[in-house]
Amino acid sequence: MKKKYKIAFCGLGSIGKRHLRNTVRYLQENGCDYQIDAIRSGAGKALDEELSQVIRTQYSYDDEIAQDYDIMFITNPTAMHRDSILKYQNCTKSMFIEKPVVNDADWDFGALRKELICYVACPLRYTKTLQYVREHIDCKAACSVRAICSTYLPNWRPGEDYRQSYSAHKAMGGGVAIDLIHEWDYLVWLFGRPDHVESIRKKVSALETDSEDIAIYMGYSKDRVYELHLDYFGREEKRSLEIYLPEETVTADLRSGRIHFGRTGEDIVTREDRDAYQGREIAHFFDIINGVCENDNDISMAMKTLALAGGKA
Repeated sequence: MKKKYKIAFCGLGSIGKRHLRNTVRYLQENGCDYQIDAIRSGAGKALDEELSQVIRTQYSYDDEIAQDYDIMFITNPTAMHRDSILKYQNCTKSMFIEKPVVNDADWDFGALRKELICYVACPLRYTKTLQYVREHIDCKAACSVRAICSTYLPNWRPGEDYRQSYSAHKAMGGGVAIDLIHEWDYLVWLFGRPDHVESIRKKVSALETDSEDIAIYMGYSKDRVYELHLDYFGREEKRSLEIYLPEETVTADLRSGRIHFGRTGEDIVTREDRDAYQGREIAHFFDIINGVCENDNDISMAMKTLALAGGKA
């Protein structure tokens, strides 16, 4: 029997559209029947013809929404996540929540319906690069790890004024500490959680934002030291991880997909496009809601990662 899914997308900005395309691809490749609705503020751009054809009904946030969805994607701006999760929790069996889960690390999420499945996005885990690291490198042996994500905010969304984006405004959930929470997520996934963290999070560049544009962290556990650098103003984009092992130093470049072994000189290339790994995450989410595997990034886990981004171990 064909599986059938009734799905709603709450927010269809750039990331919501990407998740929509990847979801439709998954459903079609797996022979599923589906119905997809959208809940939009009206402030976004009109959908192109390709996406409009897969949306049955568009609702506004003020409309009454049917309470029988199988999945709801929470892909609106971060500052709206908490209210959207609470508002629509009784309308769906499961939620895919774009990262970060919320912008308030002190949120008490105990009011959520217990049977509601909530998965929080962590797409870098699904890159071939980090999958290789997890499967082929003894991460437990690392005495020190160093990660960086340096990128230029005005280049993030071509054709859009970065000053109008949520990233530029703290009140909308912007700032590198939570915007680039991917790094803390994969560091914990690979190496475990540090016992102590110190951080510097400030606005230092000439970018026209009121959100933090740099965040630097130093953490440690009894086994290793963690270093992390995040910024919005780097003109040479960098996204990499260095792993210091007893007999080797490994550098994983997430932009090029190149993994370099410093002692032996060996290179492993795992290059792929963004939709490839984000598509794998969508497939993993469907496995979660269908009971094939456990939920490995629920709200409780995501909130702990959010606390790290705020400088709390």
